Amino acid sequence: MSLLGIYNFLLTTIAVVLLVLWLVGFIGFNVVGGFIHILLVVAVVLFLIRIIKGENPIK
Repeated sequence: MSLLGIYNFLLTTIAVVLLVLWLVGFIGFNVVGGFIHILLVVAVVLFLIRIIKGENPIK
């Protein structure tokens, strides 16, 4: 696997983990809602970076 492939896999993994954490926080924990929403913003930014680079955002 090339370095670019590892980088893409890492970005995808981080984005998915952040989205799952946001969903868990949104549904279960209203106390730390601000932190969870920051994680959501990071996940969206990573997603947009992949789109801007011209890569398939969902693999």
